[in-house]
Amino acid sequence: QVQLVESGGGLVQAGGSLRLSCAASGSISRIMTINTMGWYRQAPGKQRELVATISRDTSTVYADSVKGRFTISRDYVKNTVYLQMNSLKPEDTAVYYCNGQRPGFDYWGQGTQVTVSP
Repeated sequence: QVQLVESGGGLVQAGGSLRLSCAASGSISRIMTINTMGWYRQAPGKQRELVATISRDTSTVYADSVKGRFTISRDYVKNTVYLQMNSLKPEDTAVYYCNGQRPGFDYWGQGTQVTVSP
C-alpha cells in the first residue's frame, strides 16, 4: 500500500507564500512505479480541481489560475512532491490534496488547509 501525507498548509495574508509538501510512504516497489504526482484543491461548495501535476519525464501541467505563481517539484530520493505557492490570493483558499497515480491505482492524501486572508 502507499500512503501520502501532506504538510505545510496554514493561514497567510494575500501576497504571501506557502510551501506544501507531500511525502509518499509504504511499499517501495509501488512508490517507484508512481508516474504522476500532483496537487488538487477543493474550496467550500466547489468541485475538486487540478492545481498542478508533475510526471517522471519532468513534464508539468498547471491550472491557468496558478500559472506563474505556483511551482511544482519532485524529489525522487525523498519520495516527496512540493508545491511552492507565491503571490497567494484569497481565491486560493481551499483544502489542498496530494495525488499519486500508477497503472491502475490512484492515491490521495488527507488534505491540508490553505487559507489566504485579504
